[in-house]
Amino acid sequence: MQTPNYKIALIVGAGEGLSASLARLFANQGIRVALAARKIEKLGALCTETGARAFACDATHADEVERLFGLVEREIGTPDVVVYNASARARGPFTGLVPSEVAQAISVSAFGGFLVAQQAAMRMLPNKHGAILFTGASASVKGYAQSAPFAMGKFALRGLAQSMARELSPQGIHVAHFVIDGGIRSAARSEPADRPDSMLDPDAIALSYWNVLQQPRSAWSWEQELRPWVEKF
Repeated sequence: MQTPNYKIALIVGAGEGLSASLARLFANQGIRVALAARKIEKLGALCTETGARAFACDATHADEVERLFGLVEREIGTPDVVVYNASARARGPFTGLVPSEVAQAISVSAFGGFLVAQQAAMRMLPNKHGAILFTGASASVKGYAQSAPFAMGKFALRGLAQSMARELSPQGIHVAHFVIDGGIRSAARSEPADRPDSMLDPDAIALSYWNVLQQPRSAWSWEQELRPWVEKF
């Protein structure tokens, strides 16, 4: 039973939290890491810690995404793991939502995922090897009040992942979607002392991504749901 081997990872929508945990885990496993975000100034410390390279990119623009992959290829190599971790929200009562803000939220959460995944798949298919991972949310499967744009974007991203998995898995590309059903712990957001482990630990989430990456192709998952042990669902 062959364990998949990966060499270069690209994380799009990088920042603190889950992206940072993934970057650390990948680097510890000997995988070279590229980080992409609209503003890369915030990634300096993480790059120093992990040896990652940072690239500026707005994932909602096709030309910028194509340029991103070209730069990563030239400066690091062709990524065989690509994680799409970007999303955007527009909150408020349904009748008060601003159409341009809704369009932007959907574009970041879903259309950017398509653009990134398309560039990744074009490079992975010739070798019949690679993995494309999408970060979803509770809103991927449950639309909440006053959060229609986030649900629209995350539902679309999940549909993209499912369609890609059915098309690309038989060609050697592992496509997986993760429903992160709960709040993620961070330096600015931690659980109360009387509710330990009531939020998702980003390092624990990253470990689940890694476990999926290590699945032999005879038993691939296309989706996993992750939630704290006390989270209702």
